[in-house]
Amino acid sequence: MKVFKFGGASLKDAAGVRNVASIVAQYDSDMIVVASAMGKMTNLLEALAKAHFNGWDETMEIYEKFRRFHLELAGELFGSETEIPTAVFNMLSDMENRLRMPPSLLFDFEYDQFVCYGELLSSLIVSLYLETAGMTNRWVDIRSSLRTDDKYRDASVNWKWTEMLVNNTFQFNGTRMYVTQGFIGSTVTNLTTSLGREGSDYTAAILASLLKAESVTIWKDVPGVLNADPKQYQGTILLKELSYREAIEMTYSGAQVIHPKTMKPLYNSNIPLYVRSFANPSEPGTVIHQVDHPLELTPVFITKGNQVLITFSPYDFSFISAEDISRVFALLSAKGLKVNLIQKSAIDLSLLVDAPELGLETIMLDLRKDYEVKYNTGLTLVTIRHYNNETIERLTAGKKIFIEQYSRLTAKIAVN
Repeated sequence: MKVFKFGGASLKDAAGVRNVASIVAQYDSDMIVVASAMGKMTNLLEALAKAHFNGWDETMEIYEKFRRFHLELAGELFGSETEIPTAVFNMLSDMENRLRMPPSLLFDFEYDQFVCYGELLSSLIVSLYLETAGMTNRWVDIRSSLRTDDKYRDASVNWKWTEMLVNNTFQFNGTRMYVTQGFIGSTVTNLTTSLGREGSDYTAAILASLLKAESVTIWKDVPGVLNADPKQYQGTILLKELSYREAIEMTYSGAQVIHPKTMKPLYNSNIPLYVRSFANPSEPGTVIHQVDHPLELTPVFITKGNQVLITFSPYDFSFISAEDISRVFALLSAKGLKVNLIQKSAIDLSLLVDAPELGLETIMLDLRKDYEVKYNTGLTLVTIRHYNNETIERLTAGKKIFIEQYSRLTAKIAVN
């Protein structure tokens, strides 16, 4: 059994959906197809969630853009809007009905209740189109199987319940193909959650691990894993083979080709991950698997913008202790801030974090009770795996360095 995951770029229009069908048709093995939201629909749904939560006038206007996008795409696939299967209209009606309900007082909860419709509609349209193309399949609402805690927008998987439910649902008994969603799940009380942005890769890995799949393939708009983002760097190089360890280091540092949590379930089950081009499906792409021999890798460049450097210093000139570090990390974690770099001196603790959605000053109020706090915004974190002096000089030339850190294989430099 194989697991195929198709991202938003591969499903951005009717031609993309047709291409997905042509790729799937080339395989005769049991399969799960995991679909992301189409194109940039997650961004539109984020705007919709904010508008609904805040009671903005443009709420229904944003919804109408979402609705028209899917109906026009589906109309092109099925011949006309009058030939679109009723299930698509029913799902849009469910979404509209929810919009007419007053929001709760928790934005993260509301976010998950609306953002899920991107994956739900995308996967439903793909499933219905595959049927018309002669590929019998079963559409599954993954929320009935993938159970999580109630940390909305960044939920953790309840592995005990999920394993049981997934194995009960995906049995391949008279069904050779399932189509489902990435990114979303639900609590044990059936409230929708999400696994974090770009979490569809993680969903594919979860299903593969629990069902003992032969492999996972992520179909992308690039030829495989490259040594840099081709939108930011020229002359990128395809990395034909990576170890699980190398891949997780890259993704954790900000490489967006794969979701960071994807590697763990695949590593634990020793399942290879292929990253391949949906535009050139005959090309082998990149394989990520267990590697027992040293790999000669070219320098890998990862750029992560919108960073904030925060420095904490005790008011009483005390040394930074383990207790201080624990306290600061607990507060930042409670505010949902991800730490990307840590550096400590005698009386300073410096952390580089992703910029928060809320104002930074509001978040810093609790910390200023015990520490002097200084910060710089608008920074970019450049990570170089397998660095050398030439690569460091090239990427920092003409830029101001705010903080830098070097280990055996990795250089991390925050610049502006």
